[in-house]
Amino acid sequence: QVQLVESGGGLVQAGGSLRLSCTASGRTFSNFVMGWFRQAPGKERAFVATIPWIGNLIYVEDSVKGRFTISRDNAKNTVYLQMNSLKPEDTAVYYCAAKYGGIGNMRPSEYDYWGQGTLVTVSS
Repeated sequence: QVQLVESGGGLVQAGGSLRLSCTASGRTFSNFVMGWFRQAPGKERAFVATIPWIGNLIYVEDSVKGRFTISRDNAKNTVYLQMNSLKPEDTAVYYCAAKYGGIGNMRPSEYDYWGQGTLVTVSS
């Protein structure tokens, strides 16, 4: 059974950095697309970034472009989200997700598997 486990969230001051990790297990992910999403209080879950397990076609949401970087380590079955220059509006629960097939998928409904989420709080 597929498991996605996120880690790395926490409390950080505005302008600071965090690196989120998502470790995947339970099957081979070579045909999967991996995504990061976030959900702020009272808001819908929103796309942040996506990367295929094979290849480098990366998509990043406009409001985090230049500040957030998505990457992966295939040997460790882990996807990362490096977040720099954090702002209070980046405060949210961040979720890792996996989708079989496709590329550049940005809608939460398209994803098959989800992690439990990790909370990121940015103080001003």
